[in-house]
Amino acid sequence: MQYEEKFEQKPKKLSLSLWKRVMKLAKSHWGTLGQCMAMLAILGVSEAMPPLMTRYAIDNFIVEKNTGNLTWFIVIYAVLILIDFAASYRFLQLSGKIEWGVNYDIRTRGFRKLQELPFSYYDRMPVGNLLTRLTSDTAQIGEALGWGMVDLVWAIFFLLTSFVAMFFINWNLAMIALASLPVLILISAVFQKRMIASQRKIRHINSQITTAFNEGIMGARTTKTLVREEMNFEEFKVLTDKMHRNSVKAAVLSSLFFPMVTSVAAIVTAYVLTQGAGLVITGIMSLGSIAAFISYITDFFHPVQNIAGTFSEFQRRQAAAERVLTLLDTQPDIQDTPEVAEVFGDNFSPLKKNWPDISGDVEFENVSFKYKDGEEVLNNFNLHIKAGETIALVGATGAGKSTIVNLICRFYEPTGGSIKIDGVDYRKRSQLWLQSNLGYVLQEPHLFSGTIADNIRYAAEDASDEMIKNAAKLVNAENFILRLEKGYDTQVGEGGNRLSTGEKQLISFARAIIHNPRIFVLDEATSSVDTQTEVLIQHAIEKTLAGRTSFIIAHRLSTIRHADRILVIEDGRIIESGTHNELIRQGSQYYQLYTSQFREEKSMDVLGIKA
Repeated sequence: MQYEEKFEQKPKKLSLSLWKRVMKLAKSHWGTLGQCMAMLAILGVSEAMPPLMTRYAIDNFIVEKNTGNLTWFIVIYAVLILIDFAASYRFLQLSGKIEWGVNYDIRTRGFRKLQELPFSYYDRMPVGNLLTRLTSDTAQIGEALGWGMVDLVWAIFFLLTSFVAMFFINWNLAMIALASLPVLILISAVFQKRMIASQRKIRHINSQITTAFNEGIMGARTTKTLVREEMNFEEFKVLTDKMHRNSVKAAVLSSLFFPMVTSVAAIVTAYVLTQGAGLVITGIMSLGSIAAFISYITDFFHPVQNIAGTFSEFQRRQAAAERVLTLLDTQPDIQDTPEVAEVFGDNFSPLKKNWPDISGDVEFENVSFKYKDGEEVLNNFNLHIKAGETIALVGATGAGKSTIVNLICRFYEPTGGSIKIDGVDYRKRSQLWLQSNLGYVLQEPHLFSGTIADNIRYAAEDASDEMIKNAAKLVNAENFILRLEKGYDTQVGEGGNRLSTGEKQLISFARAIIHNPRIFVLDEATSSVDTQTEVLIQHAIEKTLAGRTSFIIAHRLSTIRHADRILVIEDGRIIESGTHNELIRQGSQYYQLYTSQFREEKSMDVLGIKA
């Protein structure tokens, strides 16, 4: 298995424009963020006050040996502690609210975006990659705004208050402390590029690991049957080894960065203490002043470290923010024009009152199509299907059958020419208008966790129990459903794994029919079921397709003998067209396919082998 995906190289420096965009995503939380910053501003100022209180205590209570104002001193100190406690409590409360609120908003937008994106996006994007972006990457952004940004505000206010106090005490010593800032900025700049590049690699590898987990779990049965456990483990170990190496590298960079900042702090503190001691001896500074100054200079590097650490965290999380924004910025290959959306609405706000009725007449007019980074599949393809007509598509794998029906459903759009529904180019109608009138049954139907009734109701949430039962009866599904212990309330399991393929197929028929679609697509719906179930599905097909425009991609040709027209597709072209009897009489490609399959099935019957 290969878990590689294209790794886009981004600018390695901290991107303010990127975080500005992230802030726009959190616009609904700006008020909360403002309150939180106000609390941190109060906290920064209040926490910078104790050294001044210490200075007063030493100079007035200890040196002067006078306790006359001790009561007021205690009261003021107690008020500062209460302010500090209240601001801390409120800040923690608001930060948590911001973190989880931002997570919720981004994940909601991300999930909505995934609903808008077409099939072509999922063709090239691994599931694990998407899961990583909407889970751990989103959590990184929430933490950055909820805790990183507010920590930055606290540090800035603490520093400003401390600087004012230090200049008030002795401006010469304050300038020495201030002179250390360029050194710290230089250290931060040196480490910045390496740390963010390292973290971007870690996020990329983490995405690959998530993809590996996803494919390992989803493909567990295939792994067992092909005895690939050891090979899969070795391939996964390569990923975890890469993750380990890059994580250690990032940790080493981080562990070097903070000691270097601490070393600068120790050197400046020692120098200030040496200079300050001389000033105290000469009587220029009081003992309380030098004690307060040393306290400030010691605490001064803590917020500096905090600021540096915050920038480091923003660099680390920038890789996650880039990935999330890339997802949210992704523009669907297929979009309704603003003019169409204004009249017919979009996927989330449909204007159904403006939707025209659909008869189901479909016409391909000089249609060309090629997949991204792929060969051309159709070239000047023409086909007209009358409303209510049943069309069967047969041909070798890769001939273009699925492409044709996917174009009809507007899962993809022509790269040339046009497709008309009821005489109008379907790009002049909304996607939802067309797809609300579609019924689609896949070769391997997907059921969602929940009950049988939930799955049948999936396409029509307001469907009554009676409607669900009628749909099940119509497709011959009710007999097996009623044999189950809980009937329609039976849990189907993840992906429908508690039911057989045939049972899932019948439920998918009922689900597709319940909203009465005008266009029906069956994509090799009987190729994975036994002969007995095929008979049930065949009867279901005959009932459900009556009066609807329908397209059947057939593997078993015996299931399409009653189609109004059978099209033999080869290299994106129609090489034969007609009814079953007409094509048999022609004795050409379809005749060869049908008789070959017929002989094979008869041989299996004679040998007693079940299809």
